[in-house]
Amino acid sequence: MTLFSDARDHYSHRVRMVLCEKGVTCDIVDVDPNNKPEDLAEINPYNSLPTLLDRDLVLYEANVIMEYLDERFPHPPLLPVYPVARALSRLWITRVEREWSGRLDILMAGKGRETVITRARKELRESIIAVAPIFAEKPFFMNEEFTLVDCCVAPILWRLKAADISLPERSTKPLQKYMQMIFERESFRASLTEAELEMQD
Repeated sequence: MTLFSDARDHYSHRVRMVLCEKGVTCDIVDVDPNNKPEDLAEINPYNSLPTLLDRDLVLYEANVIMEYLDERFPHPPLLPVYPVARALSRLWITRVEREWSGRLDILMAGKGRETVITRARKELRESIIAVAPIFAEKPFFMNEEFTLVDCCVAPILWRLKAADISLPERSTKPLQKYMQMIFERESFRASLTEAELEMQD
């Protein structure tokens, strides 16, 4: 099994988190997004990252890869067993995609008009602050157990400093506690690349 991964990208990071959480042995190929190898274009029509190669199967799109890994390696399960809870987890992942991921992409790229970057930073910060109280309800993101939602959320939160976003301590205490717990989690530490470690310097 081989994962073509971008060492700075939060989509690749979430897949690496799942692999580490499952304890799956996988060859991780760090790919420069500006200089992709020819063999990636040969197996993935979109030439995108992350891309997972498992024997004859090629998967792209981080969320598709994560669900495949969860089903292929069922222990520990990273989606709830019951259909309603499972659907809610998928809905949270969709909300993270719509409300956080795109804005973070703009900030991490660091290109474009200053007004666009400033607006993305403001909107992402406000959206994260708005959901901060829910972290007081359960140990993980809307769940008693660690799930794929956490694998999507944690890489984004890790990049807040690199995106020049600071959170007010008083109103985000439950979130700050969650971040500390997740960032110290063994699978999270193992999933970090050198480039990602430097984001906290």
